[in-house]
Amino acid sequence: MSKTVLSRYLDPDVLGKMADRHIEPRGLVLGNLAGAHKSPLSGFAVEFAGHREYVWGDDPRHIDWRVYFTREKYFVKQYEMETNFVCHLVLDVSASMRYGAGRQQKLQYAAQMATALGYSIIKQQDKVSLATFDEQVHGFVPPSNSLAQIVRLTGHLDEIDPVQKTNLPGCLTDLCGRFGRREIVMVFSDFFTNLDELEAVLQRMRYHRHEVVLFQVLHHDELEFEFEGQVKFVGLEVADEFLTQPEELREAYCAAIGRFNQRFDDICQHNRVERVLVDTSRDMGGVLVDYLNQRSLLNRGR
Repeated sequence: MSKTVLSRYLDPDVLGKMADRHIEPRGLVLGNLAGAHKSPLSGFAVEFAGHREYVWGDDPRHIDWRVYFTREKYFVKQYEMETNFVCHLVLDVSASMRYGAGRQQKLQYAAQMATALGYSIIKQQDKVSLATFDEQVHGFVPPSNSLAQIVRLTGHLDEIDPVQKTNLPGCLTDLCGRFGRREIVMVFSDFFTNLDELEAVLQRMRYHRHEVVLFQVLHHDELEFEFEGQVKFVGLEVADEFLTQPEELREAYCAAIGRFNQRFDDICQHNRVERVLVDTSRDMGGVLVDYLNQRSLLNRGR
């Protein structure tokens, strides 16, 4: 793969700002490698977790003799194991994500964000996968913590052709069946979908103990509607065109997008899902650093 493809999705300035930040799971994780994160399983290493009564076959070296002398029963010490985590990056590649130009295009911005986070996670020796979808799931790069995974991710991203409509709830349901349990799922989309159907999928993900992070990637135009003069709006997922005076629509549009985002936020809070609203006019390095700093503060406050 050419360096041009890598540079399209990996910005050295963004990676430099994220260099000393780590991504920690919010809860206990399940993995198959020794790593740096707490596992819900107990073993005989790392950090003390509690006692259980001794049973035949246990290693006598783990007997807590102080407890024996006070209770005259044998108990063994248990410790929390550490493990790796798996993070699934899920990217909406539908036609609505084409809105915007250059680095502020929603799809390009979201793809770069996902790649930067994936790179940081792999540098921690944790695993990353990538799934892309529109009306259906188009590609799935299985989890890996090899640096070669970045080449696979960017190669897949470079093949995207965003021309189809979105079926966000259906595709997330499909992907949920492919994931394990207690993993991190990061979804990058504008989330212009049926929110009731989306909530049902989020509840299923939370039932499987996934930590879910939704990056709602919107162009500044979609947030503020700062158009002037006569403007023709052309649908990206529907074949409609509207010639309008934006000044006459701005108040109603801002009220509608405000209600939508408030409903979306309420659903996320109710289901303990993290929502991150992203304006593509903002510096990506600053957006990611702010997110990781807030995440670190919340983790320390648990």
